[in-house]
Amino acid sequence: MKILKILFGLVMLMFLFGACKYDFIVPEEIPVVDPDGSEISFSTDILPIFNNGNNCTACHKTGGQAPDLTSGRAYNALNSARYINTTTPEDSRIYSVPDPGSSHYKKYTAAQAALVLGWISQGAKNN
Repeated sequence: MKILKILFGLVMLMFLFGACKYDFIVPEEIPVVDPDGSEISFSTDILPIFNNGNNCTACHKTGGQAPDLTSGRAYNALNSARYINTTTPEDSRIYSVPDPGSSHYKKYTAAQAALVLGWISQGAKNN
């Protein structure tokens, strides 16, 4: 009888600690970017990702590490097969290196990565 009570107590503890799951960090809303939908603008959507809060331009600035992502030079610095691959956008270095799943020092948020990937999918236009 004593073993039965202990076993019952253990089962109840398992239910108590294993039944509830809490997400203390609210997951980020990832925008769905349709490549054929509304056009993503380089100047208003992509460039702020690089420049706001010295996100990327702390290192990727004029005279710093390539590519130069400062406002006046970012598009020309990126507009090459080295950084942008419109055939397979996921392979573009400007997307894959700072992707949230990479081991790179500075990373995009999931929403920023979705915007960059959408922009490349739409042809990586200078708009």
